[in-house]
Amino acid sequence: MAGLAAAAFLPSTVLATAGPGTAGVAPAGRPAAAERVAQSARLRVLPQIVQQGTTRAPAAHARAAFVTTLKPNVKGRPVALQVAEGELWRTVDKGRTNGRGSAEFAAPAARDGTPLTYRVTAQRYQGLGKVRSQPKASPWLTDTWVDEFSGTSLGDAWGHRGTIYAPKSRRACSKGDPRATTVADGVARLSVLPDPDRTDRCTAYIRGRPTGRYAYRINGHIGTMGKFSFSYGFAAARVKMHSARGQHGGFWMLPQTSVPGETRPALTGAEVDVVEYFGNRHPEGGLASFTYSQDSTGGQVKTGGWIKRSRGFLKNRSDGWSKSFHVFSVEWTPQRYIFRIDGKETWRTKVGVSGQPEYLILSLLSSDYELSHSGDWALPQTMKVDWVRVWEA
Repeated sequence: MAGLAAAAFLPSTVLATAGPGTAGVAPAGRPAAAERVAQSARLRVLPQIVQQGTTRAPAAHARAAFVTTLKPNVKGRPVALQVAEGELWRTVDKGRTNGRGSAEFAAPAARDGTPLTYRVTAQRYQGLGKVRSQPKASPWLTDTWVDEFSGTSLGDAWGHRGTIYAPKSRRACSKGDPRATTVADGVARLSVLPDPDRTDRCTAYIRGRPTGRYAYRINGHIGTMGKFSFSYGFAAARVKMHSARGQHGGFWMLPQTSVPGETRPALTGAEVDVVEYFGNRHPEGGLASFTYSQDSTGGQVKTGGWIKRSRGFLKNRSDGWSKSFHVFSVEWTPQRYIFRIDGKETWRTKVGVSGQPEYLILSLLSSDYELSHSGDWALPQTMKVDWVRVWEA
């Protein structure tokens, strides 16, 4: 097609001369000095990891995420995402580049099962000429593994975790229990509930000091250990978080295998906390991502922290992490992790990158150190999971 053929001239080199869009004007009496400014536009098509909404939705209806990077890096440059329609291109989303020269978009990956072809176009800006990327279609239409929680019970891939009270894990007052996880109406519900088998009270401690006496709790805590794991690619979960502090919801991964006696993450694997949420009204916003690995002596290496300006990843002012479903994902390569919310990057790191197969975990845990934030009055609390998907690279 004529439009596709024209889009293939990359990287482009712009010949800037005096006049509109010029990079400079020659002194009087001298010919215009031609300045060659090398430009490039790169488009990455990510899996279908964009699906904010207040109700459950089919995983197949999620939109793909797109990331474009322009060279040279110029902050604020207008960029348009365009879809091919015959020999024409239609703009479906617009944005501006950030300080790294990147912009993020969302759009359908396919129509009636046929991949759609996209490109990005950057208009003339601050002396730079127009540039566009090569056209691309999604390579991620088929996922490796998916669970949309149909039926009334968990699928065979899931097992229950942490089913004993564990003071050494800072959960003397709580444990995983099958009764705290239910499946109905296409959603898995992981809850924190008073333990129906305990009428006594539990004393919670923070750094050796008691914070109070609380009801014993059971937690929704499930994982795919021994049933499903993957190496490199994307893992995503569409989650509506709980509301109250005093527990934290999580979507995370642990290594299925680990080489004994080794300390390098490539051989030991790592814990990857794709997202944790510590409740509404948390002073740091409540959302966090972490990785845990080892140093050469076997000591713990913790990276990550609170997601900065997390409300900026919400759709609008009326949106909230406990009001709507959002897709939390991690892109895992041999070199790095990239964490995203609804396709928008929140954090990336090259520290602690696992080289071992990792399995998936969903949990709503009430650790001893957080019980004082809400006591017993806020129970029960529930985290809802619409779907979980993996695209292995």
